[in-house]
Amino acid sequence: MKAQQAENRERDEQADSAAFAASPPRGSTRIQRENRERILQAALEVFSTYGFRGATLDQIAAAAGLSKPNVLYYFESKEAIHRALLAGLLDVWLEPLRRLDTNGEPKAEILAYVRRKLMMSREYPRESRLFANEILQGAPRLETFIASELKALVDDRARVIEAWAAAGKIAPVDPYHLIFSIWALTQHYADFEAQIRLIRPGRDVTEGAEDFLTALYERLLDPAAKAQGQEARPKAHAPAADS
Repeated sequence: MKAQQAENRERDEQADSAAFAASPPRGSTRIQRENRERILQAALEVFSTYGFRGATLDQIAAAAGLSKPNVLYYFESKEAIHRALLAGLLDVWLEPLRRLDTNGEPKAEILAYVRRKLMMSREYPRESRLFANEILQGAPRLETFIASELKALVDDRARVIEAWAAAGKIAPVDPYHLIFSIWALTQHYADFEAQIRLIRPGRDVTEGAEDFLTALYERLLDPAAKAQGQEARPKAHAPAADS
């Protein structure tokens, strides 16, 4: 089982290894491209740590090792840098759910989605915190994306999961809460990384997470396990009628 998980994880990581960042303008020189990337990487660290409101251009410039005027040569404002980061993030954020194969084996597809989301938390923790910070502020810069592209994708995959459950291929489950729970149980390892490191010092943040989540969702999605659990549950008895 672990060998198969390792093989699946390697395949997922290779498929998700596209660079995260908005594309530089055409005609840029090598130095301009490098400086732009330095600014974006520095801004990612600053925004993911302090949020949009707490971040400043001075912090971004210092983290990039450039002067503030040099930063403003590439980006007209803090808002422009933040927009560029979010633009580079959105497609990456949708990709794991997009890759859920509607014609695949249901339980295997959902477990593969869990692995992809966990891999993103392991490989892109700052991007996850950037997204989380934006949501915590009310999603002012992501509202359109969430209400359109993300909602449409989630609605589509929820219908697929609902159909799988109706056909008896997985246990009956609320498809939206299933997706929400996967987000919560995987993104936690990025968004609360500092807490995990303090509780489990000296260990990899996601150590043991894949095995735990695989066992958890295998049981949740297994129709036979669900039926056995319901049979084992004590039956409720109606209260005795008053004499």
